[in-house]
Amino acid sequence: MFPSSIYQKRRDELKQKLGSGVVLLPGNEESPMNYPANTYDFRQDSTFLYYFGIDLPGLAGIIDIDNNDETLFGNDLSPEDTVWAGPQESVVDKALSAGIDRSLHLDRITGELSRAAAAGRIHFLPQYRVENQVRISAWCGLDDPEQVGKMASIDLVKTVAAQRMLKSAEEIAEIEAALDISFEMYALARNIVKPGIYEYEVAGAVEGLRSAKGSASPFSTICTVHGEVLHSNSQRNLMNSGDLLLLDCGAESPNHYASDITRTFPVGKTMSALQREIYAIVLAAQADAIAMMKPGVPFCDVHLQASKIIAHGMKRLGFMKGDCDAAVEAGAHALFFPHGLGHLLGLDVHDMQGLGEDHIGYDDSIKRSEQFGLSNLRFAKRLEPGMVLTVEPGIYCIPSLIAQWRDQKNLTDFIDYASIEKHFHFSGIRIEDDVLVTEQGSRILGKPIPK
Repeated sequence: MFPSSIYQKRRDELKQKLGSGVVLLPGNEESPMNYPANTYDFRQDSTFLYYFGIDLPGLAGIIDIDNNDETLFGNDLSPEDTVWAGPQESVVDKALSAGIDRSLHLDRITGELSRAAAAGRIHFLPQYRVENQVRISAWCGLDDPEQVGKMASIDLVKTVAAQRMLKSAEEIAEIEAALDISFEMYALARNIVKPGIYEYEVAGAVEGLRSAKGSASPFSTICTVHGEVLHSNSQRNLMNSGDLLLLDCGAESPNHYASDITRTFPVGKTMSALQREIYAIVLAAQADAIAMMKPGVPFCDVHLQASKIIAHGMKRLGFMKGDCDAAVEAGAHALFFPHGLGHLLGLDVHDMQGLGEDHIGYDDSIKRSEQFGLSNLRFAKRLEPGMVLTVEPGIYCIPSLIAQWRDQKNLTDFIDYASIEKHFHFSGIRIEDDVLVTEQGSRILGKPIPK
């Protein structure tokens, strides 16, 4: 945990910005894999961590803005429970560690919320776990758990997003602590990638290193010679000379801040000529994008600049044609670059995505595009100092997408399908770093990981 003063300051700022009402923030419970006593590794809710910092199941917090009061709810372990779980701090002591003087048994929360509802509004966030929808529904006297999503407080979403989006010095240090582990993970990967081994051997090695550092994984590792499958979960391919291995993995800091890095390696000693050319295009797109990042610049403009670099490069190789700016405006580049340039990073690897991407990444002045490719951009708003984003352009050969566009004669003024069919024998390349927006511009966080 951070010092209790940090959590108190965050809650005070939340009360000041939200103005009135009662905020209900449930922590997560343990989730069973196949029977109740066999659980997945526990991961606390990130917003609960942000305001309370207590990394244990079975808790909930209420912030009463009108009465300037805060309460932690939870149950102390029974002697029988400690046989299995060991001794733990009391709920009173847990509350004090977060700067909270008042704590109550969890079964008191319904009565507290009933009194709050009589006096004013109860604010809660959209929930990504069904069990938390059920708990909130029961606590607040709702007839149907599905009402929880419909009744979630947009005011609370916007207030939480405004706070969590801008990282403090302590949070930046946590992200860089996670990146220290990423640095070692990629150094190990570079040393073991070779023909004749399986993807899971590389994934297992880097995940084992991360685990040995006491770090959890913020997301499922992507380790594949089929980089064109953007979120591939398979790791069972044998790697051969001439393949490219795309490795997208991360680590968590002690306080659960994430790192998220991607590198693409040749499985043999060198890349082919085409692989080198495309790698250079992706690298140039990333460099231009990072150089463009500074306060006030819309991230959607940064995405489009990277897209133009990709379009110019693919035209130079003969796979695109025509005016590159017009091609990007029409979305032709998305045949090769169908995802967004990056996303916010913090306590969640896709920071606050559970609160709703359109609330986090867009606003009244910048709306999500409906164009293929650009519609997948998770964050488009103007950059501010303290934001941390991934920057991860890529180029991919996705046969089913190419065939669909070719059969539909889609954007033939800009796409040379004959050249693609003849020469574009390829998988995928992505390069990703974690970037902090500063007062003057931006900087890549962490030790430089070779690319």
